[in-house]
Amino acid sequence: MNQAKRIEILTRLRDNNPTPTTELAFSSPFELLISVLLSAQATDVSVNKATAKLYPVANTPETILALGVDRLKDYIKTIGLFNSKAENVIKTCRILIEQHHSQVPEDRAALEALPGVGRKTANVVLNTAFGWPTIAVDTHIFRVCNRTRFAPGKTVEQVEEKLIKVVPAEFKVDCHHWLILHGRYTCIARKPRCGSCLIEDLCEFKEKTEE
Repeated sequence: MNQAKRIEILTRLRDNNPTPTTELAFSSPFELLISVLLSAQATDVSVNKATAKLYPVANTPETILALGVDRLKDYIKTIGLFNSKAENVIKTCRILIEQHHSQVPEDRAALEALPGVGRKTANVVLNTAFGWPTIAVDTHIFRVCNRTRFAPGKTVEQVEEKLIKVVPAEFKVDCHHWLILHGRYTCIARKPRCGSCLIEDLCEFKEKTEE
């Protein structure tokens, strides 16, 4: 795909959604961090349902740590992998208190040192909480970038590297959100909704559907 076509795709996505953001519900960098940590292999909807009950009771490192693993599990047991996630959240809260004055660090290495936090989670937090021009690549973005040929790659790391290279600076902060929403609602996994896609004429996917 040539660069002019990429810019036109991003321009259309921006015109359609000028101020995109995550669908996770949060009111602080800490809540965002915990929600993203909980969202691994789970839907944003399921995470929001759980945190809607959790955050009014505990939404700081101290209050969640005070719950302990077992009580935290009661709040998040509807989310996949809740046992390991509860352990990681408690460990993360302890590290934030002991090493970061209970604040979410605006630092990639410090974020990735937290239990259960990998590069993708760190990218989301840096982008959404702090406005960094990072692009987190999840399954939706990986699919969209390969299917459209916008930024093809065999691994999420390759796709991220290509996106950082080809996405102009003016689009970088919001690119993650546009692509993930496009993959979640239009360029879906089993049968993409090409007929209602606003970038269908620019997409290089060969097996387009009429839907």
